[in-house]
Amino acid sequence: MDPADFIGGNAVLLALAAFLILCVFLGVRIVPQSQKHVVERFGRLRAVLGPGINFVVPFLDVVAHKISVLERQLPNAMQDAITADNVLVKVETSVFYRITEPEKTVYRIRDVDAAIATTVAGIVRSEIGKLELDQVQSNRADLIQKVREQVAAMVDDWGIEVTRAEVLDVNLDDATRAAMLQQLNAERARRALVTEAEGRKRAVELNADAELYAAEQEAKARRVLADAEAYATGVIAEAIRENGIEAAQYQVALKQVEALTAVGQGEAKQLIVVPASAMDAFADAFRMLKGRA
Repeated sequence: MDPADFIGGNAVLLALAAFLILCVFLGVRIVPQSQKHVVERFGRLRAVLGPGINFVVPFLDVVAHKISVLERQLPNAMQDAITADNVLVKVETSVFYRITEPEKTVYRIRDVDAAIATTVAGIVRSEIGKLELDQVQSNRADLIQKVREQVAAMVDDWGIEVTRAEVLDVNLDDATRAAMLQQLNAERARRALVTEAEGRKRAVELNADAELYAAEQEAKARRVLADAEAYATGVIAEAIRENGIEAAQYQVALKQVEALTAVGQGEAKQLIVVPASAMDAFADAFRMLKGRA
């Protein structure tokens, strides 16, 4: 059989087979894990194809957009902001996001990156304008949380999820930085003066407490000595009452002997002058002791 006659007789079948193969090729869509495909039919949204094997109507359904669902990072941006106390600061921000609903992203926003960057800049300026400079520096975590929440709420209509929104740095101009440094040095000097004054005050208080304690202890010692002398006087008075004048003479003689003993115990004493009545005192004391024995 002539090949030309064979092909001519089966041309319709061959065309039909080729058409079926083309339909299968056009009707089967394999979507990668990292993408979603937006399908249109006659210019209108028909479906969103997820990862794996999908089927569409050949020649009617067209994959109009292939959207990556991987997380994306916007370039770090610097924007000016003015705090509540009229300080100009430069804020550096970083945003990470991913597309979760491609049908919204495709048909509601043209430039996703520019839209998110503009939204973040406006929110950052608004939030910093509510805070003073010290609050911006000390409450960085609260500022980031507020920015993240507001950005997430505003881009939700675009089918976008903001995974991270960070305020990386807050910079000041040279004049403001010099003024803050001067203020910081003045505050440190003030704290040093206050600490020194408190130290002197505490020293005076401790010294007064020590003097008061010493006076109290001295008063207690005097009271004890007074009680002892009163007790000794009472004992002597009782002895005089019982033994008469001899007990008094004995105490006087005993005191004279103790005085002479103390004089003799002095340092560098080579010559001791003894009063003439000293011998009489010794004699009286020995005589009284002898009489008692």
